[in-house]
Amino acid sequence: MTTEIIDVQFPGGKRVDTRVGEFLIQTDQSQKHGGDASAPEPFALFLASIASCAGIFALGFCQKRELSTDGLDLRMVCERDEKGIMITKMTLQLTLPEGFPEKYQEGIVRAMQLCTVKKHIMSAPQFVIELA
Repeated sequence: MTTEIIDVQFPGGKRVDTRVGEFLIQTDQSQKHGGDASAPEPFALFLASIASCAGIFALGFCQKRELSTDGLDLRMVCERDEKGIMITKMTLQLTLPEGFPEKYQEGIVRAMQLCTVKKHIMSAPQFVIELA
């Protein structure tokens, strides 16, 4: 078993900084939620991780086959419940480049299904909270 460590610091206000390897990811809350809106909210990063993961699989599919990515575009549309709180549906809308070969259309969709972020949601890990 391997272990990944992610460190979190609290620099003030509603900001939360997260160190992942050599990278620092800054988050804040919107002004509506008491923050300064100086960085994305953590939930926005969660959603972005899903879209960007699917995107990297689409990009890799094209690069492996030396297909043009000019005009390749991905949008994720999130639908929420009646209270506007929980996401009930995420639709990834992939726009293919002009002249994208028809024989690869199903393949690029299958490649996007391999997104590891989505796989973790579909088969959720166990969450444990401990006091250190």
